[in-house]
Amino acid sequence: MKSQKFIIDTTLRDGEQSPGLAFNKEQKVLLAGMLDQIGVYQIEAGIPALGKYEKNTLCEIMAQKKKSLISVWNRANLNDIKHSMECNPDIIHISIPVSYVQIYKKLNKNKTWIFKEMAKCVCAAKEQGYEVTLGFEDASRADVSFLMPLALQAKELGVKRIRFADTVGVLTPTRCYELVNEFVKYTGVEVEIHTHNDLGMAVPNAVQAAKAGADYIDTTILGIGERAGNCDFQKLIYAAERIFNLNISHYTSLTVEERARRIIEYKKL
Repeated sequence: MKSQKFIIDTTLRDGEQSPGLAFNKEQKVLLAGMLDQIGVYQIEAGIPALGKYEKNTLCEIMAQKKKSLISVWNRANLNDIKHSMECNPDIIHISIPVSYVQIYKKLNKNKTWIFKEMAKCVCAAKEQGYEVTLGFEDASRADVSFLMPLALQAKELGVKRIRFADTVGVLTPTRCYELVNEFVKYTGVEVEIHTHNDLGMAVPNAVQAAKAGADYIDTTILGIGERAGNCDFQKLIYAAERIFNLNISHYTSLTVEERARRIIEYKKL
């Protein structure tokens, strides 16, 4: 039997970072509705900390959804968490920088700070009854000796799923399989794979991660996203539906892609 894998679509969050692209409220609600209708497991719908307009959009998506879980993205920042609670999403996702480049150069912080801030933010959300998932930002360039203990602490805090992010798109399929397989075996947490297409490997990396034990796969419609984009929704399903049970067929994904293309390409003009 095919093993079950779940699609998490981040078109409305990471996909919107595509150069020159910014969705309005109507477009986001329409895209979320299409993904919800075909049974995408989870929709990462946006970033509440961006402000009132974004929060109003997210609240409308929450009000209209029927099947999909709705998650919102946050930095490891208590104010971000508070903004997210105002939208009452199904899942609060917190991004945790884990590579030394991110920690020391980008944030000017240290590893101890990461442990403390992660615990503080996770506890704040879970105390209010929210499901929390974590995103290990730049995990593909992180020190494994730091990554694994951080994941185990997250597990102790009640986090069941961690996003393993190839944030700058440097992985190859073989290396992706090795890293994810080691991460799954050592931590015992559910793993979500998040790939970027800088080397043209977003789809094969995602497939190999799923083979290695990742149960959740991040995608964007048309593969849009920052720089070279993300794992393409339709291409991933075409490549993986023969191997895994995704609950979405290639023919359904083609229909969604065509409908979404009219919205996205019109906005780019």
